[in-house]
Amino acid sequence: MPELPDVTVYLEALETRLLGRRLERIVITSPFLLRSTAPSPQDCAGRRVVALRRLGKRIAIGLDGDLWLVLHLMIAGRLHWFEPGAKRSRRPVLATFEFESGTLTLTEAGSKRRASLHIVAGETALAEHDRGGLELAALDFAAFAERLTQGNHTLKRALTDPQLLSGIGNAYSDEILHRARLSPLALSRSLSDDELRRLFAATRSVLDEWTERLRREAVGAFPERVTAFRDGMAVHGRYGKPCPVCATTVQRIRYAENETNYCPRCQTAGRLLSDRSLARLLKDDWPRTIEELEVRRAQRPA
Repeated sequence: MPELPDVTVYLEALETRLLGRRLERIVITSPFLLRSTAPSPQDCAGRRVVALRRLGKRIAIGLDGDLWLVLHLMIAGRLHWFEPGAKRSRRPVLATFEFESGTLTLTEAGSKRRASLHIVAGETALAEHDRGGLELAALDFAAFAERLTQGNHTLKRALTDPQLLSGIGNAYSDEILHRARLSPLALSRSLSDDELRRLFAATRSVLDEWTERLRREAVGAFPERVTAFRDGMAVHGRYGKPCPVCATTVQRIRYAENETNYCPRCQTAGRLLSDRSLARLLKDDWPRTIEELEVRRAQRPA
């Protein structure tokens, strides 16, 4: 799912192409995409773009007359830009937004249709799509610590809760926790002041660094390589590969359609976190530490 760095770079690319430009029409190809009934796509035709905003992981395109297009890309939704007269790709599209300056398309990989478009009128209706998470760029340490410890949740859950913090998902939470040297299963209220400060610093630095890195990769072009798995990440998507800090094999916890990646030596004092499905399968043979796992692997026949 595109997260804060990806959505920020999307918005910057859209701003240079759309701000002040007229939206000619919207063509909805997938009936599952549009999640609101009024205003209609036809009501947006002929209006100029006057604002662009990020609401957590959502992209909001403001039109004159106080209409807003609110796009949530979810896991597999992606945006593509085509200059006037440019040949478009043949990939199936969920929606086409035709502007006087070019064409924006929305695609979604796979067969599940989760991406959404809401068309709303007014700031009050727009605010209903803001989950309430605090913006990291505007937070000081005290506000961060207070928000994180409002409840007693695992750090993985707390970081990715859109009602607590804005724009962080599965990928960057893995990177943040690795840099902070904290277990994804540590409880938020169990952290010492030093650990909270490490987490705050890691959160700010990881998001800032990746936003700048994605800006450099785009270099003025529209971002087309939006993915949750990027070269240069420390642990996310790197299960079975060496940790860049200590060379320990990166481990994972799988649940539903997501997984958490972590380094047991950097983050959990060598303890392996239980992957429920694998632990149920192995039962008493489930190794408890990275050392035990490495010994077992070394004893396997070549």
